[in-house]
Amino acid sequence: MVCVSKAFKRVVFVLSVAIFAALGFGFVLGEFGWFGVHAGGEQDGAYKQMGVYAAVLKKIQTDYVTPPNMGDVTTGALHGLLESLDADSSYLTPSEYKIYKDRPATGVAQVGISVSKRFGYATIVSVLPGSAADKEHLTDGDVIESIGDQSTRELSLAVIRLMLEGKAGSSVTLSVVRPRKSDPDKVALTRSVAATPTLGEQQYDNSTILYLKPGVLTHARVEEMAARIKAEGKGRKVLLDLRDDSEGDPQEGLRLANLFLKQGTLATLEGQKFPKQTFTADPAAFVTDAPVAVLVNRGTAGPAELTAAAIETAKRGDVVGERTFGEGSVQKTIELPDGSALMLTVAKYETPEGKKIQDEAVTPTVMVETASDDSIDEDTPASKSDEPLNKALELLKAKNG
Repeated sequence: MVCVSKAFKRVVFVLSVAIFAALGFGFVLGEFGWFGVHAGGEQDGAYKQMGVYAAVLKKIQTDYVTPPNMGDVTTGALHGLLESLDADSSYLTPSEYKIYKDRPATGVAQVGISVSKRFGYATIVSVLPGSAADKEHLTDGDVIESIGDQSTRELSLAVIRLMLEGKAGSSVTLSVVRPRKSDPDKVALTRSVAATPTLGEQQYDNSTILYLKPGVLTHARVEEMAARIKAEGKGRKVLLDLRDDSEGDPQEGLRLANLFLKQGTLATLEGQKFPKQTFTADPAAFVTDAPVAVLVNRGTAGPAELTAAAIETAKRGDVVGERTFGEGSVQKTIELPDGSALMLTVAKYETPEGKKIQDEAVTPTVMVETASDDSIDEDTPASKSDEPLNKALELLKAKNG
């Protein structure tokens, strides 16, 4: 792993901004024809900005207070450059990329959290129920300031995820910043191989409403949900709880939406050089036209967001809760000659109305904030304190089956 000293943080930040600004300036010049509108002109503009980059490096090397390690400075700048694009784009050094390639495909022990990057630091997207993170009361929105003694600001998202993995029984210490607390908490978590969450199921309103909580959107889980809905009959209302659901396959998120949508566009996927794909509902996969409501929160991410967005856009049912996390893209791994690699976002999922989920997330049709842990009395039943659930049930009860 590359550890950039605190003395270099400001230098790396300035260098990253300089590179990005230079490239952006070159793009503007090319776009408006100041260096010509042809490919050759754009190439010339890019070369001119490389001169700016070289000048910045030279000044750092010759004028900084102490002789800097230029390898560390350049690596830090590349990390910053990629992460300025989006949370999922990363630069991996040769040693980081080797670890990434050699990691086991299955059976890796985890601490029970899904993470992304927000505001430069690792941020918890969702927490697996019953996991080590859950037992320490970590929750979505908590910021991981450091892993061990390494600040997550200096680490790419791919490396952060690698550092959270390990052998079963091993431990990792996190410095976690929680809402409404000024000082970070030191939390030691023991890694374990997590079992796939079971399908949560319950009946409400004299068994007229079927509540389903997938936990993860895999092919098997969507098949299981389709079977449950079919078994309950066409008139049974469905409450789909996608809160803290961030794992799974985007295609399965679309398949889940298809259970409730007989026709129309579910989503699109497009990038600068990525052929546009349009995903439409398959009438043969449609299961029910009964009323449906979807619960979401800030831990709803990825495939679950595709489900919620498709149902909301088609006005098929109410989406209740909080604004979702905002995760929905495709990355391409590009190996570089020195053994390093880029993990570059090449396409983003869009709602049927053209909103990029990665950038805008999903805003519920009915906003209901989740009560904080501090405001819930331990003696209060969960169903009483779960305002989003209560609101969704209220909306479904008012609809004809």
